Amino acid sequence: MKIATYNINNVNKRLDNLLVWLARAEPDVVCLQELKAEQGAFPAHALRAVGYGAVWHAERSWNGVAILARGHDPVLTRSSLTGNSEDSQARYIEAAVNGVLIASIYVPNGNPQPGPKFNYKLAWFERLITHAAGFITAGVPVVLAGDYNVVPTAKDIYQTRSLDNNALIQPESRQAFARLVAQGWTDALRRLYPEGPLWTFWDYKRDRWLWDKGMRLDHILLSPDMSERLIEGGIDRWVRGEENASDHAPAWVTLDL
Repeated sequence: MKIATYNINNVNKRLDNLLVWLARAEPDVVCLQELKAEQGAFPAHALRAVGYGAVWHAERSWNGVAILARGHDPVLTRSSLTGNSEDSQARYIEAAVNGVLIASIYVPNGNPQPGPKFNYKLAWFERLITHAAGFITAGVPVVLAGDYNVVPTAKDIYQTRSLDNNALIQPESRQAFARLVAQGWTDALRRLYPEGPLWTFWDYKRDRWLWDKGMRLDHILLSPDMSERLIEGGIDRWVRGEENASDHAPAWVTLDL
């Protein structure tokens, strides 16, 4: 099973980009983030026409997450994160596909920090950590994939001091991600490629794609039983170079199921 995560940055605006990538990469499961579409405006028919069933939790103008499955309809298990019934932001969705529980995750950005947006990011992360701990305890096969809006370590970002105050690299953000992984999850791409850059995001500003000044924000975490089945993975960098591209590129892994 090939599982990918892709922050599409407006699914309708970049539908053609998405369809081209699906045809070329042929992922079995795709976790999308930042749909930026109302619930009724998600392009389910266009995706079904190319063989993908979908579940989604959309939000007008902002956020939004989805799970696509090739040749299947994902079985929705959860469309919001536990721990705060008043939080309506569309940042988490969970579904079963071929016996594996898949979550598509869009962690809050948190900028500017310090401030309420950063506080929300950290509080949301705490809820994710609590929810994920339940999976580890239950021992179920799970993949947590998405845009975590965290640069885990200094080697996951190009050399710069201009972003020292950015919420993506703050110690609190990195500690939250590290605590999540320490529950027993495997950071799949770092397992496969322990050294070197694994950029998944290049800001539109200041020609950062042109100069390959990227960072790693998109992560695929595997539960213990899934980590034993990890075969290969990578970043489809070519997608970022296409016309009308998202500022993210898809990250993917293949599991032997």
